[in-house]
Amino acid sequence: MNEQPFEMQLEPERYELQAAPLYHFELDRRQFFKTLGCGVVVLFWMEAVLAQESGRGGQRGGRGGGRRPMEISAWLHIGEDGNVTIFTGKAEVGQNIRTSLTQAVAEELRAPVDSIRVVMADTGLTPFDAGTFGSRTTPDMAAQLHKVAAAAREALLDLAVEHFKTGRESLVVAGGKISGGGTKGPVTFGQLTKGQKILQSVTDQSPTTPASEWKVAGTSVAKVSGRDFVTGRHKYTSDVKLPGMLHGKVLRPSAFEATLASIDTKAAEAMAGVTVVRDGNFIGVTAPDILQATHALDAIRAEWTSKPQPSSTELFDYLKKNAQAPPESAAATDQATTTADHRLQQTYTVAYIAHAPLEPRAAVADWQDGKLMVWTGTQRPFGVRGELAQAFGIPEERVRVIVPDTGSGYGGKHTGEAALEAARLAKAAGKPVKLVWTREEEFTWAYFRPAGVIEVSSSVRNDGALASWEYHNYNSGNSGIRNPYEVPNPKTEFHSTRAPLRSGSYRGLASTANHFAREVHMDELAALVKMDPLEFRLKNLKDARLRAVLEAAAKTFGWDKVKSSEGHGFGLAGGTEKGGYLATFAEVRADRASGSVKVVRVVAAFDCGAVVNPEHLKNQIEGSIVMGLGGALFEAVEFENGRIGNPRFASYRVPRFSDVPKIEVVLVNRKDLPSAGAGETPIVGIAPAISNAIFAATGIRLRSLPMVPDGLKG
Repeated sequence: MNEQPFEMQLEPERYELQAAPLYHFELDRRQFFKTLGCGVVVLFWMEAVLAQESGRGGQRGGRGGGRRPMEISAWLHIGEDGNVTIFTGKAEVGQNIRTSLTQAVAEELRAPVDSIRVVMADTGLTPFDAGTFGSRTTPDMAAQLHKVAAAAREALLDLAVEHFKTGRESLVVAGGKISGGGTKGPVTFGQLTKGQKILQSVTDQSPTTPASEWKVAGTSVAKVSGRDFVTGRHKYTSDVKLPGMLHGKVLRPSAFEATLASIDTKAAEAMAGVTVVRDGNFIGVTAPDILQATHALDAIRAEWTSKPQPSSTELFDYLKKNAQAPPESAAATDQATTTADHRLQQTYTVAYIAHAPLEPRAAVADWQDGKLMVWTGTQRPFGVRGELAQAFGIPEERVRVIVPDTGSGYGGKHTGEAALEAARLAKAAGKPVKLVWTREEEFTWAYFRPAGVIEVSSSVRNDGALASWEYHNYNSGNSGIRNPYEVPNPKTEFHSTRAPLRSGSYRGLASTANHFAREVHMDELAALVKMDPLEFRLKNLKDARLRAVLEAAAKTFGWDKVKSSEGHGFGLAGGTEKGGYLATFAEVRADRASGSVKVVRVVAAFDCGAVVNPEHLKNQIEGSIVMGLGGALFEAVEFENGRIGNPRFASYRVPRFSDVPKIEVVLVNRKDLPSAGAGETPIVGIAPAISNAIFAATGIRLRSLPMVPDGLKG
């Protein structure tokens, strides 16, 4: 990092810099670290990963260009008071990575958890990071912080050797102190650094602690700052207030792809305190309060020109007809099919669904002296910084994006629409502007989880061995598309299509669709050869980790003791994605007469390598299962001719307390393996497990998600 001055606007409450003013605190990096308290500084850069999941098609941007130099220079800071400050470009969007990253540093640095603070997702303070997506925080960022903190610990030991005038073998690091130097008492980290900046290289050989020896990582440390969220002390983007701040609203088109034909803004412009902003098709207003801004927007008279567009009732035919590449021939698959005893060909469909985050998109923008500062909830702060810089034709160094801990994202907050809108309005008004999307705007103008059509052709021998497998996914994506079961010459293809709605990342990406199709199809094959569904899977499985979670979940569920009957069924599904291995077993009560379906009990076994925080991991898995219930049973976006038909919670059904079954989680803790992410994979098993259980209870095979939006009879 260079030493050029740069502007920072610091929030005293967040960064514990009580002496610093909230706005336009000018200082260079040396001054910043002096403000924090001098000490050890460790720097790393996160490289860009999984462009597909970032939502930006592989674009990179921001300081560091996505590279991660191994030099130590400024990320882990130890103040003179012994407190540790960590800087990471990752965003906290409800997955509790603030706690798990704190545990990683506490483990290696041998420092108390409460002495560590994490500064996250602030492009003015943290190194470049591609974004928080793809379950990469734990395998990438946590692993790097382990190495960084271990290197810092070794640097502190070097200082302690000089301080105690003794050998390293006699020193003990614990509780933020180093002791063992003869008659001298322990010395704190802060006393050792005395304002020194210690520089050394961080390499893959940094002596990190193996998971089998973890004392802090691997335990259920309570959520950092958890009390703030429970009591309401935590401030989200929509809580940010700036002096002289205005409120903004944006005029939305009458339909997707509609263009502005005419507009009359005179009534809005006549309102006291209202500014009307027009830039091409972008029309917005600012006002002293949100109510007046709403009235001003309502006063604008606009006419739009739109064109006919497909509806949700014709969605799946549309996706197939608009595929960009037709399936190729599969001679090897055809040959294997002819030698098999049973053949099966089925089609599975998945509807568009919305992310429905508790916190809709929001942003506060402030321009000062040609520099732009934005607070917003996003999973890609550096990506949004790049969007803002490009939109306004200014260098990225003149844009700062801060992400307060955000009320969920689920892959839906990769882009910076609200930030761009707030910044446009603020620039025109000459004052800070807050813009918060309504729930209807969130449902309509955010992107959706892709809809998809999946066609599977397979064959199986009488002994239960898979003979062939041909799999075509149209539009929903290729994440999780690989078949983990053993089959000769499998053919698997993803076909992109011209889709009617804007879509993007969603928790688990296409893994939910691909696991649904594959695991329901596997159950159908098991029924063809009259084999138990678990026995059938194990017969065609060599992957030891997937076998282990299937057997662990079966044992807890009591699979060998349950038997489906009319109206009462049991189903299962297995899978692997993003380094995690999952088995989900479900118990369902379904009544063909009334059409009611109730998921009674779910058991999920999960292996994501070494477990970092057992209690919080269980919470993640339980949350994934509950969220997955919606897409499995009733969530679907309705649309016609460019308009969303159910853009509010009154008409878009999400899981309720009454929908939640008894959930049991089995953690398969593999301390011999690196930790993988857990925010996404646990969602993929619930839909196929429920579908298979419904079939066991009723004989009805459901191959479309959602399965029972209007009940079983519907």
